[in-house]
Amino acid sequence: MIVLIVESNRDLGWLWKRHLERQGHQVVHVKGQEEAIEILRQNVVGVIILDVVLEEGSAFAVSDFASYRFPDIKVIFVTNTTFFSDGSIFQLAPNACAYLQSRTPPEDLTMMVEHYGAPAR
Repeated sequence: MIVLIVESNRDLGWLWKRHLERQGHQVVHVKGQEEAIEILRQNVVGVIILDVVLEEGSAFAVSDFASYRFPDIKVIFVTNTTFFSDGSIFQLAPNACAYLQSRTPPEDLTMMVEHYGAPAR
């Protein structure tokens, strides 16, 4: 299963990527919408870690395309803001399975990936 991380903060994305790889996951980290959609076009992805606020493009466009390409895919949304703290993200993105703060420990994020990640089809 490929884990796709869409995170504009290179250091944070790298931290998550390295931790997931140490746990045996195949991980691709991209910074924005265009790169994420290109990965989704060319690969089978099991779960996405997606920052709500991207520097390049829209997180919801990535989530929507992922839902179209892989109807069962789960998206773990992360943020360092208070956007959607009311839970409305689950109404806007039907493939949202979790909503976490960016400062969530990498080991907790890994457990979420392992819980929600679907095996490759």
